[in-house]
Amino acid sequence: MKSTKKLAVTFTAAMLVLSLAGCSNLSTRDKNTIIGASIGAAAGAVLTGGSGIGTAGGAAVGGIIGNQVGKHKK
Repeated sequence: MKSTKKLAVTFTAAMLVLSLAGCSNLSTRDKNTIIGASIGAAAGAVLTGGSGIGTAGGAAVGGIIGNQVGKHKK
């Protein structure tokens, strides 16, 4: 049961990353936010054993980090 849950979470995270292909009109910052949230969700799910709260928390933290990456570059 536990491995099925991890597989589902991993599949969902992979689909989020792959969905970026349809978002060519997004800014680099928006793309970084989405990528950060996807990676954070996957990491949160793995670290908490598939917990919904861990997945959501990871997505939130990853999204914030992704959004801030390169913020001051010009």
